[in-house]
Amino acid sequence: MWMPTLRAWETQSRTTKGVVISLAGPEPLAGPCDRAASSLRGPSGVPEGTLARQIPGGLWNVPMPGFPRVQESYDIVIVGGGHAGLQAGLKAALLHFTAIVIDRGPKYSRSYYSPRMDNIPGFPEGISGHALLDRQIAALRQHEDRVTYVTPARATAARRKENGFEVDFEWLKQTRTVRGKYLILAPGVVDRIPDVEGKIDPIFPWANQGLVYFCEFCDGHELPGKRVAVLGATPYAARLALELKHFGPTSIEILTHGEPMLGELPPPERAELEGELRAAGIPWSEGRMVGFDGIREKNFTVKFADGTTRTFDRGFSGLGWYDMHGHLPQALGAAFDADGYVQTDEDCRVLSKESGQPIPGLYCVGDLRSGWNQIPEAWATAERAVIDVFVQSV
Repeated sequence: MWMPTLRAWETQSRTTKGVVISLAGPEPLAGPCDRAASSLRGPSGVPEGTLARQIPGGLWNVPMPGFPRVQESYDIVIVGGGHAGLQAGLKAALLHFTAIVIDRGPKYSRSYYSPRMDNIPGFPEGISGHALLDRQIAALRQHEDRVTYVTPARATAARRKENGFEVDFEWLKQTRTVRGKYLILAPGVVDRIPDVEGKIDPIFPWANQGLVYFCEFCDGHELPGKRVAVLGATPYAARLALELKHFGPTSIEILTHGEPMLGELPPPERAELEGELRAAGIPWSEGRMVGFDGIREKNFTVKFADGTTRTFDRGFSGLGWYDMHGHLPQALGAAFDADGYVQTDEDCRVLSKESGQPIPGLYCVGDLRSGWNQIPEAWATAERAVIDVFVQSV
C-alpha cells in the first residue's frame, strides 16, 4: 500500500535521510481524483473565498447548498477520514448516532496513491486506494441526516470536558469547536519519504506505478522472483529486509542513502545484526542516491552520487514513519507503546498513561492504534469502537 501524503512543504531531517512532510502544507500532490479542490466550490462553481466574503461573520451555522451544516454537538466526534474514520462514521449512522467526521481529505490517506490493493475483501481483481476511499465516502454520504462529513478540515486540539470532549478544527479558513460525548481518533500516520537532492518528488512516480512499496503485509506477495532494494539504514530497515526473504525475491540489497548502516546501534548489537544480514545474503550500500530511472521499463533504477547506477525490479521503503499524529492523544492523557502507537484495550478504548485504565469515551482506531496497519483491521477497529459506544450508551 502506498501513501505519499504531501509534496508541498519539504524540509531535510537533521537525523536521518528522511523528509519532514507538513500536514499544514499548502497543496497536496495531484492525483487521480481531485475531490479536495472540488469540495471548496458551491454548485455554481463560485470559489469558497468569494462565498465567505458575501456573508458577514463567515459561513458558520448558515445553511448553504453544497456545504454541510456543522452542529455544535454530536454523539460522536471522529477525527480522521481515512478508511478507519469513514467506517466509524458509517457505523455510527447505522447504529443511529449523530457524528461528525473531520477529514483532511482523501489525498492525505496512506492508500490514496496505491494503484492496486489485493487484500480488500470483495475485490478479486484488486482495487486502487483512491477508488476504495471514493466508495467509502459515497456510502457515508447516504447518511447525511445523521453524519456530517467536513473536508478539507484539520483537527488542531482536543480537550476532555465534564460530559465528553471538545475538538477544535480548521475548515474553510475558520476555526470551529465541536463537542461530543465520545471521541474517536483516526488520524492515521505519515510515511517518511526519502529526500533526494532536497526533494521528495523524485520517488513519487515509481510509487504511483507500484514499483516502490511501503507495506510488507500489503505488497510483499508481489516480490517472488524480483530484485528488491530496501531503502533505509536503521534496524527497522534491516529487519524488514530479512523478513522480505520470506516472499522469495531473487535478491535483496539495502540502500542506506549516505548513512552508516546500523550506525545508531551499539557495536555489539550492530555486529550481531550485520551477521544476520550476511548470513541471509543481504548486502548493503552506503552510497548517496541522487535520482531514479527506468520507469518506462517498469524498473526501479537508482542513480548514485559517484556516477554508478543499480537496477532493481522493486523498491521497498524501510524508513518508517515521519508523523504519528500523537499530539491529540498525548493532550488527552493517552498511553503510548515503545514504537509510538496509542495503547488501547480490545474495544479500542484508549488507555490512560496515568492509571493504565480506559479513558471514558475516548477511542483510537486505524493505523495510530497499536496493530498491523491493514485496511481490514482499520475497519474492524472502527466497528469495535462504535459498537462499544452503543453498549456503553444504551
